[in-house]
Amino acid sequence: MAMIDRVKFDGPPGILVWKFPSDQLSWGAQVIVNQSQEALFFKGGEALDLLGPGTHTLKTANIPLLRAVVNAVYGGDSPFAAEIYFVNKAAQLDGKWGTKTPIPVLDPKFNVPLPIRAYGRFGVKVADARKLVVGLSGTVSQYSVESLTEHFRGLVMTKVKDYIAETVAVRKVCFLEISTLLEEISADLHAKLKGDFAGYGVELLNFFLESVTAPDDDPVVARLKKILGDKAELDILGVDYKTKRTFDALEAGGGAGAGLGAGMGLGMGMGVGAQMGQQAAAAMGASAACPACKASVAPGAKFCPQCGGALGPKRCAKCSAEAAPGAKFCSACGSSF
Repeated sequence: MAMIDRVKFDGPPGILVWKFPSDQLSWGAQVIVNQSQEALFFKGGEALDLLGPGTHTLKTANIPLLRAVVNAVYGGDSPFAAEIYFVNKAAQLDGKWGTKTPIPVLDPKFNVPLPIRAYGRFGVKVADARKLVVGLSGTVSQYSVESLTEHFRGLVMTKVKDYIAETVAVRKVCFLEISTLLEEISADLHAKLKGDFAGYGVELLNFFLESVTAPDDDPVVARLKKILGDKAELDILGVDYKTKRTFDALEAGGGAGAGLGAGMGLGMGMGVGAQMGQQAAAAMGASAACPACKASVAPGAKFCPQCGGALGPKRCAKCSAEAAPGAKFCSACGSSF
């Protein structure tokens, strides 16, 4: 096999560790190390010399550890076999993580079990090339950020699940409120995880929790969303839940009204219809009241939906003058009412 006299990085972008494909080297060969890279020499499964950025000629001065091993085995200036791993030390900010299975938590506000999923990003930088190659990448030909993510997936998921479950259970944070704490949770998880990454020569630059969701096809989640939607509708209209349920029963049985809004307009002769009509009128800002029974009435109504009394102005039967509500005598002619 021909001896290699020029060695340089020729791997794909975004790779953390790339192994030079040949191990047949000769003294005097050039090793070109790009900026933000280091070249680590291996011999007999042992990590030896480490070269930084620049163009290096293999000689005694720059690879003394490898030279000692080679001299002991081969002697003199004979060609030798050694492996070279290029380590990328530039920041990698495109790491992604996510829960493969939902995190079961008991929501403290609604007291129902919810399956929660979490997703986010992280950034890393190789701080110690020797630790990374020896401890993680090993003898593989290339090692990427995705490979790093797979190595740390179990650790990350365990700490993320524990932290979210603790946040919901201990701090009584509702699932719907977690999104307001994403920045705080991200900072805490970064602090919890960076020591684990550092143990393998990797600096965890950042760790972000970007979203916490619940699957829409889960029956508990679907039911909860419907309840919250109904509650929002009732809050807007000013109708209580008991009244809505009463009208739902009327609708199901073919009674007055064909829905919540329609029932308010069509149930005027019934107790429920009157009550709902009054509440709807109040919700829309109506302020008219029946002078006889004081029930709320819609603007422009001529008769009270509660007692049937006329709602127009009171007039004197003799002179037709308009009288004030509750007057006993006409102010124009003095006739008794």
